[in-house]
Parts: sequence; C-alpha cells; structure tokens
Amino acid sequence: MAEKILLRHEDVPNLRRIDVYESDGGYRAARKAVTEMQPTQIIEEVKDSGLRGRGGAGFPTGVKWSFLPKDSPKPTYLLCNADESEPGTFKDRQIIEHNPHLIIEGMIIAAAAIKCRTAYIYIRGEMALGAKRLEDALAEAYQRGFLGKGIFGSGIDLDIFVHRGAGAYICGEETGLIESLEGKRAYPRVKPPFPATYGVFGCPTIVNNVETLCCVVPIINRGAKWFKAIGPEKGPGPKLYCVSGHVNRPGVYELPMGTPLREILYDHAGGIRGGKQLKAVIPGGSSVPLFTPDQLDTPMDFDSVAKAGSLLGSCGIIVMDEDTCMVRALQIIARFYHHESCGQCTPCREGTGWLHRLCGHLEDGGADAKDVELLMQIADNMMGNTVCVLADAAAMPVKSFIAKFRSEFEEHLRAGGCPQKRRTAAA
Repeated sequence: MAEKILLRHEDVPNLRRIDVYESDGGYRAARKAVTEMQPTQIIEEVKDSGLRGRGGAGFPTGVKWSFLPKDSPKPTYLLCNADESEPGTFKDRQIIEHNPHLIIEGMIIAAAAIKCRTAYIYIRGEMALGAKRLEDALAEAYQRGFLGKGIFGSGIDLDIFVHRGAGAYICGEETGLIESLEGKRAYPRVKPPFPATYGVFGCPTIVNNVETLCCVVPIINRGAKWFKAIGPEKGPGPKLYCVSGHVNRPGVYELPMGTPLREILYDHAGGIRGGKQLKAVIPGGSSVPLFTPDQLDTPMDFDSVAKAGSLLGSCGIIVMDEDTCMVRALQIIARFYHHESCGQCTPCREGTGWLHRLCGHLEDGGADAKDVELLMQIADNMMGNTVCVLADAAAMPVKSFIAKFRSEFEEHLRAGGCPQKRRTAAA
C-alpha cells in the first residue's frame, strides 16, 4: 500500500496545524457526516466497511455503535482511548503527536453517529507532548467552528476535552478508563452492564481506540467499498504495525491488514539486527502468546493470528534474536504485570507477584525442581477468573514461553541460574 492514510504526516510536513490539515482535505469527512448524513447512515457505512476495533479486541466498530439504546433519556458520551499502555505498542502516539486533527475529525464523525454532545480524549499522563498537541489542535478546531456550538453551521453542538491519566496500564481497559475519568480508582467493572448501556456517569458510552477513530475518516471520505478492498474481507483496512526489539529498523509501519509477518520483519523492518537468527516474535504486544520462526508466514490480521495460536492485540511486534534468554524475557514481562495489577482480584493480585518471583528464582538461582510446572499451574488458575483480562495478559506469556522453550527453563534449573549469565561472567 503505497499511499499513507493513517501516517500521512510522514508525507505532509506540519500536518498537526489546522491550515495544513485542511489544505490536505482535512475535516471534509466530518463536514459531510454532520451536514449531509443521518446518524444511521454513518453507522451503516462504518458497518459495511468491516472496520474492526484497533485497540486489541477487534470488535466490529459499527456494530458497537449500534448497541447504544435508542430511547435512553440520558446523554450519550464518546471516549477516545489514548492510554496506549501495552508494552511494545506506540502506534497511537505517532498520530497523537503528529496528526491530532485526524483524531478530532474521527471523533466528530463518531459523535454525529451516536448523537453525542460531549466527548473525552483519555491520554496517559506520560504523553505530555501528545496532550499538548491535542490541546492545541482542539483550540484550533474551536476557533474554526468545527467544535462548540453549531459545528459546521449545523444545529449540532459538540465539546471535546482532554483528560490526562496517571499512567496506569489498567486504564487501557475501557471500564477502568471510565472509573478513572469519573475521578475514582481505576478498578475495572464487572460486565454486564456494558458501557454502551451503562458507561461514564452511568450514561450510554462508546469507547474507541485512537487508530479506530482515525480509520473512520477515510471510510466517510472514500466509502465502505474502498476500505473493504484493503486486506482480508473479515478485517479490512490499513493497519499500523509497531516493530521493536532486535531489528535493524524499528518503527511504525502502515500496511494493509493481513500483511505477512515475514514481510513486515524483513522487507520493512530490515531483518534481524547484526545478521543474527530469529528466535521468537511476540505479534500483538507483551500480553499475547509468542510465535517461533516457523510461523513467520502468518498473515497479520485478527483471524489468521488467532488461528496460528496467538492474538493480534495492539499489534506491538516484539522481536527476539538467537541470544535472547527466554527466562529473562519472561521475568521482565511478569514484573510489568505484577507492578500494573490494580489489586482488585485475588488471582491477579497474588498470581502476578508469584509469577514474577518464580521467574526471578529461575533466572538468578534458588528455584525448586517443581517451579516450572508451578508456573504453568498458577497461570492456569489465573486465566478467566478475574473481572478484567489483566490476569490473562500475565498468564498467557507464561504458558506460551514455557510451551515453546521449556528446555531453556529446565536448563536454568539444572544450572542453578541463567547459563548465559554464567558464560558471560566467566568470559
């Protein structure tokens, strides 16, 4: 896909300024949605496009919008999830910092579709530059009359506010985000009820990821048929792939959904750094099962990755070369989820810490002979037994790493610690 849609700022300098954005066709789709289309028409167009949520779950966006109650007396809210907290994921940040008006335009269209008059962009606190860019872009949009009272000369009002979080991983989960936005501790809610019926302030709410909302703009501009022609039928459109780790050219790559993993790593990211061999790849952020080199021809779309035994997730592709200690890699992942567990659910609060400690024993010495099997048992008991999926996010890497590299874990047991560390120290 030669033309950039979501990363257009790479071809058009200063696209974060509203005059440049407008001269490149910006806000044309929003104006069309607000002044020429009915809410049901917008929803049907997005449904017909086949757009699936880009935040991780991959749920059809138009279908999600249609779940809102038709006769609720309460106001409807739109929340843009810009928390982007999954390790290995940095695609939304690219748009936030360099093309914030694309997000705002997508939100205007979504708000028109769901009859929303107040919307929020929830951004993680560490993204100070991104928050500033969004605030500046919103000020420009208000000045132009694209936000506020009677947007685009219509009878529709819309206000968008930036809300900065405090940097908790759990705020990437939609109900944790809602709790935080309400000023409470970010404890995810039991579902049902789902946010579409009972969301922020107890009102019907739609939560969409940054990339998802940005995809809405070209759908309204060019039509569902154009969007559906990009990539696989059951999950089409352009996709942002984040590549990090042991590659020559880490970065964010915009490619058609379903681009093979091998092409992403070797044609776009320049192959494995230092000419080394590939050992493993995490395809969708640190919380998903990993792939081994024999799975490189997997198309990177929701259904193909699931069929291959993992999840596309947030599409944070983390590459590990032949020298990577898999026990150490798992220890780092386990440490993250231990730190980020909100503590609401016992299996997660206790289990994440247990996983982290056991990985540490294996890596540093002092592990018991049964500890590898114990890791698997703990992971099994964590999965599916908590309010949200953070426990699953911590458990899935454990099960995957051990299943595919068990011999390496057992070697740590026999050696009384990391053999690689010992070899390095001896040298």
